[in-house]
Amino acid sequence: MSKKMEKITSRDVDFAQWYTDVVKNSGLIDYGPVKGTMIFKPYGYAIWENIQRIMDAQFKKLGVTNVYFPLLIPASLFNKEKDHIEGFAPEVATVTKVGDKVLAEELYIRPTSETLIVDHFAKEVKSYRDLPLLYNQWTSVMRWEKTTRPFLRSSEFLWQEGHTIHSSKEEARNFTLNILDLYATFARETLSLPVISGRKTEKEKFAGAKETYTIEALMYDGQSLQSGTSHYFEDNFAKAFNIKFQNKEQKEEFGYTTSWGMSTRIIGAIIMTHADDFGLVLPSKVAPIQVQIININESDEVVNTSKQLFDQLVDDYRVNIDKTDKSFGFKISEAEIKGIPLRIEVGPRDLANGVVTISRRDIRSKEQIKLEDVKTYIDTQIQEYDKNIYNIALQNREQRTFKASTIEEYMKLLDEKQGFVLVPFCGEISCENDIKEKTQTNSRCIPDGVEQTKSKCFNCQKESNNMVYFARAY
Repeated sequence: MSKKMEKITSRDVDFAQWYTDVVKNSGLIDYGPVKGTMIFKPYGYAIWENIQRIMDAQFKKLGVTNVYFPLLIPASLFNKEKDHIEGFAPEVATVTKVGDKVLAEELYIRPTSETLIVDHFAKEVKSYRDLPLLYNQWTSVMRWEKTTRPFLRSSEFLWQEGHTIHSSKEEARNFTLNILDLYATFARETLSLPVISGRKTEKEKFAGAKETYTIEALMYDGQSLQSGTSHYFEDNFAKAFNIKFQNKEQKEEFGYTTSWGMSTRIIGAIIMTHADDFGLVLPSKVAPIQVQIININESDEVVNTSKQLFDQLVDDYRVNIDKTDKSFGFKISEAEIKGIPLRIEVGPRDLANGVVTISRRDIRSKEQIKLEDVKTYIDTQIQEYDKNIYNIALQNREQRTFKASTIEEYMKLLDEKQGFVLVPFCGEISCENDIKEKTQTNSRCIPDGVEQTKSKCFNCQKESNNMVYFARAY
């Protein structure tokens, strides 16, 4: 954090510049020396650590165990699954040389680990008694993006990638959907993101998958952001890698695999959904600091009181006393731009009346609270804070969700508004390619909780069985 914070562009004036200003001023990252890479500063990495800690505990409740697989994938292994490699080919970084020696076989820097892990499954799985295997790894991957932006699209990013293998289609598909539900619940209850969950269209599904499921968040500007995906592969990878097991009837059959992931892109979703013209607004459950105590001066009374408040709160909250040698005004501005949910100001005038001033970042309020009531007040307000930022995001999504039945209606909406547009869609890849060419938009998902009625495709007028959300997206 610099000694002087730069002015933040209004998000209603220039959303892209606003996003850059918020990321830069809040001290989350620095740009790496290679295009599209990021250096996570302590405050930015702490958000990811909190996401990781909470999600990891949820995975373990499902019986998932953590593993780690190598960074490099031999070309011969990666090329075993044709659809998979075609989906990633433009983004794969390749190692061809070590020192002055040209390698006999190219090595790919992992864009994802399906091929590595299913190759391992082929060695591990011999009988139905070996199944299921439920693996997850917290790692980084590389995908050489043409256009990069911090968190949203970077050449290297952090994520969790889960991979499982099961003895039946039903078990594998159910696990895929269980992960989708876990992601949706985590987004809504931990990150205060009112996501829509559903299935991807044939064009948008993951390379090599039978079905891909997604959670989609709508940003403040009305563009969608894919925030987590869960893939059901059926036996596609098992056949490519010859993963067979002996079932209970002593017959050989192929295993059924899944994979699923959520990345540091979700931090971008948090920023673009909740932040405002004054900086970050962080959900309390992942905020590195939930309560910031700021002293107006360093008198014995003020210092002792802030220490007592810290001791009251530290067992239940990530609380911090700002002891930096900065002005009181700068400390207030810094806490605000960092999105710290609650701020306690301790000063001699308030203490003379037995109170302190407490501010909430979301509504930028100030209340004078008696010293003996501070803990109870914090307990209540931090819950109200999370509810409020969720409701603000939900209201934005609802106000930016529309319907269209023809391509003309759809394009007229796009000219006037941004958001999710629910349309009847045939599902054909050629039709979706045509829509993208006409509108620069694509399908987001076939949503859960929306009645799937028969109609005519809004673009080609062929028979349609699905209602699908389309939108511009990051």
